[in-house]
Amino acid sequence: MSLPEVILWQAIRSRKLDGWLFRRQHPKGRYVLDFYCEAIRLAVEVDGSGHGFGDRPERDARRDAWLAQCGIETLRIPAREVLNNMDGVYRGIAAQAAARANSLSCGKGGALRSSVTSCGVARQGRVGTIPAG
Repeated sequence: MSLPEVILWQAIRSRKLDGWLFRRQHPKGRYVLDFYCEAIRLAVEVDGSGHGFGDRPERDARRDAWLAQCGIETLRIPAREVLNNMDGVYRGIAAQAAARANSLSCGKGGALRSSVTSCGVARQGRVGTIPAG
């Protein structure tokens, strides 16, 4: 894991993020998600500077689209934000987790109430970002 990923993991592990349990380096299909909360189907990706160059934006978009088809929302966070604004990143993830739980009509430990796709999970994925600030 990169330094920004380690720093973020220290902040969200052990249910420290408003009670939501995140896993690190979670496999999903042919991908490995930086951080993933199964209960609300939220992936958090820490993007280093390389994600803005070459074919990375297109590869990331294809990956995010596939995850969305599986009902997983992807929240992308620039690595520099983790290093420079950890409190803001933490609050942003917590807010997105709460919004995601509300949109799925589930609370902590609750059940998803949505249609099931061929991925075998609820269909309600989307992509969000925490803007650089």
